[in-house]
Amino acid sequence: MVTEHAFTSTNRNVLTSFFGKNAEAVLESSLLIQYLNEKTKSANKGSKARGSFANLYSIYVVVEDYINHSYHKAKKGKYATYEGAIFRDLFKRQRELPFGAKLQNHSLNNRTNSEFQKFFPTYSLIPIIRNQETNRYWVNDSLLWIDVNRKHYNIAEAVIAIVDEYIKTKQDSFVRFINQCEQIQTVGSKNKEGIKNFIRSLLAPNVDARLFEIVSYSILKYYYIEQNIYWGYELETVEAENLKLYKTGRTNANDGGIDFVMKPLGRFFQVTETLDFKKYFLDIEKIEKYPITFVIKATDSINEIKRKLESDALKTYPVKAIVEKYLACIEEIINIPTLMDYLQTVEQNELLLQVLDEIILQSKVEFNYSDEDEEDELV
Repeated sequence: MVTEHAFTSTNRNVLTSFFGKNAEAVLESSLLIQYLNEKTKSANKGSKARGSFANLYSIYVVVEDYINHSYHKAKKGKYATYEGAIFRDLFKRQRELPFGAKLQNHSLNNRTNSEFQKFFPTYSLIPIIRNQETNRYWVNDSLLWIDVNRKHYNIAEAVIAIVDEYIKTKQDSFVRFINQCEQIQTVGSKNKEGIKNFIRSLLAPNVDARLFEIVSYSILKYYYIEQNIYWGYELETVEAENLKLYKTGRTNANDGGIDFVMKPLGRFFQVTETLDFKKYFLDIEKIEKYPITFVIKATDSINEIKRKLESDALKTYPVKAIVEKYLACIEEIINIPTLMDYLQTVEQNELLLQVLDEIILQSKVEFNYSDEDEEDELV
């Protein structure tokens, strides 16, 4: 059964442009199109909704390679002789697509196939075929040929068109988000309450994980910047230095579990949206059990979070000493209510506009967005 959501009508329109009156039959017959329909749910939910680019792009690039070699116009079965696409070419292409600059290889290697099987557990075919020895990839040709009403269709071009429409919609919503930020920025000194309420809205539990990381960084940066540490190598050289928070790279990057670093204290921060203790322990393990602060996209109280992590961990590790050793590495937990409190402090320090500026700056970097003025400044 086809899942209905706001973007389903757009997907239907794309199919109609290719298959006319048989569009509905193609949608009902093609599990690959149904999977794309599932993955495009967030299209009309605005820039703050989580996107599904990784798995969509893994399918996009193998289908695009299929089309580039004209197999969509060849007889069924011809593709079986193709030597396959080279991984580095597919991976490079993924990162060239909008919002794809920091995608990892997981979707091409396993995640897309795994999720496809979760949606269709009784179906044996998977979308992406991989030869690990040669590192070559193919789209599963069997998923691209559909027989409906005595007609034989190849859906490859429709697959590309559906993802293109999703990209366009997400880009449009992001541009609207940036424009909204900049409008609020323009009248910032006259509407501080509006800035605060806007930033608070970006801390909702259902906000996109990347945007939450950007907003939490921006708040924390200006929360800590007003705090000093006094230090020096000798008593006579002790001096004050502001705490400075640095982002270590793009969001969702494979950086060993460090999202922010604080100077001069050397504190590590990791942003997460899960309460799965295994993820926390893995991050701790990656940095050799160095103390780490977790910024969590959750409204649960800090005590509740700690109790859940310990309780779940003890179910897997019955030796309490092991669990305690890992939990001792959690220097601090910062949840959404804590970030709200920090935002209040930032407002008192008259730094709200700077937080908004930082959100705009980091969002443009994260989503590869620029305008002519910015490009001129970079020259």
